[in-house]
Order: sequence, then structure tokens, then C-alpha cells
Amino acid sequence: MDQRTQGYRHGKESNSFRTELESSACAGVGIRIQGLSRFKPLTRLMGMNRNKSTTWIWMAGIVLAHLVISIVHGSAHTNAHVALSPAGNLFVFVVILAGPLIGLGLTWPSMRIGAWLIMLAMAGALIFGVVNHFVFSSPDHVAHIDPQWRSLFTTTAILLAATEALGSVLAFQTLRERRLL
Repeated sequence: MDQRTQGYRHGKESNSFRTELESSACAGVGIRIQGLSRFKPLTRLMGMNRNKSTTWIWMAGIVLAHLVISIVHGSAHTNAHVALSPAGNLFVFVVILAGPLIGLGLTWPSMRIGAWLIMLAMAGALIFGVVNHFVFSSPDHVAHIDPQWRSLFTTTAILLAATEALGSVLAFQTLRERRLL
């Protein structure tokens, strides 16, 4: 066995040498190539993530972090006895909680639809949260929360605003990277 064949058997092949070996009649090399071709469909299936970018991974992480922060913020709402109107509750469940998660799920079959949904849901959640927690004087304003729950409520409100802003930007960046705008 020559030095190039030995390098191939240890996983150090090049594309041009691989072609040369595939046409080789050497029995040991034939077994190795047969082993590689047997796993070709598996490698194709494993690579079906359509080459997700780092931006998509960060966006997915932000969507999941946003869900956790939303749950903690909801707990602060409940414990501080801050009730929302039926329309406010509907907005929270549909746009703030479900929207980004559904968008994340839709990125597998359609990156464009999923990223657009994440971007719009996060932007809507950001506007809703900033206006209700920091702008309008209402029972939902951070200054009007029971002092016992104010620090948790304020911290989660700020974290929600940060994740919503970042999630919108990352969804936009994902669309731009893939030229889906």
C-alpha cells in the first residue's frame, strides 16, 4: 500500500485523491469506499438543517430565553395582583408567547415565514411591553407594582424588552443573510 492510500485509510483524503481511490481495484480501499457510500444518505439527512447560521442559532436561543423570562414575568404579574384586560391577555398569549415559538417552528419548513413571524411578534411584544411597563401610567407600570414584587417585575420587564429587541434584530438579520427580505 502506498503512502497516499495509507493516508486515505486514516481519514486524510483529498477530493482528487478520493476520486482516484474510488476507481481503484484494491480490495481494502473498496471496503472503505463502500462503507462511506453506505452512510451517504445518513450524512445528507444529518445535513438537512440547511446550513443554519450562527444568527439563526442565537435567534432560537433568544426566543427560548424570551419564553422563560415571560413565564417568570407572568408569575410576578400574578403575585403582584396586576391583572390585564381580556384583550391584553389575548395579546400576551397569541403574540408574545405563541408568536415567536410558532415562528421558530416554522423556520424548518419555511425560513422566510418563520423569521418574519418572529420579527413581527417580537417587535409587537416590544412595543406592547415598553408602552405598558414604562410609558403609560397604569397598574402595569413598573412604578405602580407592589414593592414586594417590584424588583422581579422590573427586572423581567427590562429583560423582556431586551430579548424582544434582540430577537427582532436577529430575525431581520437572518432574513437579510439569506436574502429573504
